[in-house]
Amino acid sequence: MIIAPEEYVDLKTRYGPMRTYVLSPAAAGRYPGLVLFSEIFQVTGPIRRIAAFLAGHGYTVAVPEIFHELEEGPGVVLAYDTAGADRGNSDKITKELASYDADARAVLDFLADHPSCTGKLGSIGICIGGHLSFRAAFNPDVRAAACFYATDIHKAGLGQGMNDDSLGRVGEIGGELLMIWGRQDPHIPREGRERIHAALEDAGTRFSWVEVNGQHAFGRDEGPRYDPELARQCLGHVLDLFHRRLGQGEEEMAVDSGPVETRH
Repeated sequence: MIIAPEEYVDLKTRYGPMRTYVLSPAAAGRYPGLVLFSEIFQVTGPIRRIAAFLAGHGYTVAVPEIFHELEEGPGVVLAYDTAGADRGNSDKITKELASYDADARAVLDFLADHPSCTGKLGSIGICIGGHLSFRAAFNPDVRAAACFYATDIHKAGLGQGMNDDSLGRVGEIGGELLMIWGRQDPHIPREGRERIHAALEDAGTRFSWVEVNGQHAFGRDEGPRYDPELARQCLGHVLDLFHRRLGQGEEEMAVDSGPVETRH
């Protein structure tokens, strides 16, 4: 599907306005809604391209700036370098856990009321965003959540105080999870992945588990760790999950205006 031009809205939260970018199909209609949570670098080019990919497959996608209350203002993008990583990692453990959860709820409410959304909601996230997508699934209206190499779940390291309750709340997940990991990812070692898997099994969570021979950020289409084939495969799993759990959009058929010339 062709997608409409990117828009943005500044959502009101208890912790200040949150710039949120919105992408959706150009064709008039109503589509399932997705929250896309970014890496620690905020809404970079690779994140925007994933949002466009999802919108082009029939979803209304909202991408919030996850550190809106900590950075200088809307539109801040951290560089994929040491300084950017240090700043993003500092923000990650400075922000209050309650603020992460309030942000997720604000975007879900926005999508549920959006005129181009069917009201069926899901989430997806990358790196810290994978953890945020996992936590978004605690909301009962999230039918499906995809999590790419979700950091810090296994060691409860998200937010101020680095003592999150994500594993302790897995019993609240009513939708379906898709957990995607790279075996060569030093941030989530085997024992960490096994701890998460065991918690999901013990809670009776409905989930799929995908491990590939990839490094951290193998799905980011910038940098030396990018693996296009693994990214393609895993995004296919994501689309399978969302199509199955959220359904397809209700695109309005355009009125036939006569013959169309096609040139090859």
